[in-house]
Amino acid sequence: MLDYGLDMSGVERDLALPDLVAEGDELDALVAAQTDWSKPTPAAGWTIAHQIAHLASADANVLIAVRTPQAFDAVLKQAEAAGSQYADLDAAEGAAKPRSVLLEQWRTGRTEVAAALRDVPLGHGFPWYGSQLTAALMVPLRLMETWAHGQDIFDALDVSRRPTNRLRHVASLGVLGRELSFYAAQLPTPAEPFRIELTSPDGQAWVWGPEDALQRVQGSALDFCLRVTQRRSRAETDLMAVGEDAQKWLDIARVFL
Repeated sequence: MLDYGLDMSGVERDLALPDLVAEGDELDALVAAQTDWSKPTPAAGWTIAHQIAHLASADANVLIAVRTPQAFDAVLKQAEAAGSQYADLDAAEGAAKPRSVLLEQWRTGRTEVAAALRDVPLGHGFPWYGSQLTAALMVPLRLMETWAHGQDIFDALDVSRRPTNRLRHVASLGVLGRELSFYAAQLPTPAEPFRIELTSPDGQAWVWGPEDALQRVQGSALDFCLRVTQRRSRAETDLMAVGEDAQKWLDIARVFL
């Protein structure tokens, strides 16, 4: 199940595409300068090579879904057969490739994904894991995953990462993924509206939800994105919540199953 209930326009997709490209380019500059991709990252058992292999594999699957959707059934069957080990096994297979080969594969794949998502008709749906998606949603999802796995690599290398306003796409998915968070935790989705107030990297206010909502979350956009992508625990962030449901959400927040 992956349903963010999004109704995104072509304008929003076109605005997000350059940010998706920029996110990949930033991570590329970091990893291309590293000759040793065997360094472990915060994800248990995953090296830098595993992280890049995962991104490259996901891009390849996006291209299958968009270009030959009928062939995506084979991808789903492979994932079903591997079960909870699917991501680990898939990443390990890619990580075993020579660094230069894996880097070129990732570069080529993400370039083709950006072009494919730019050209696909806005209302055209294509299969994904447990859902039907459109390019309008896949673009920020690819950006979110690139940013999140990139964070693992930045952390592994102990390199400071300057947050950018590209985080708006990740934060939006985090807000829209509230229902997903409660679903994954096997909890009923709160019916009461939420108000989310985040401070962007350049000091702007990013807000969602009615101003008079009793359930409220406040903090920096960076910490919110780190939390919903599960790169930081709640205690490691500056996030504050008012209301029982808002408190629970920060405990279980996620943007993926």
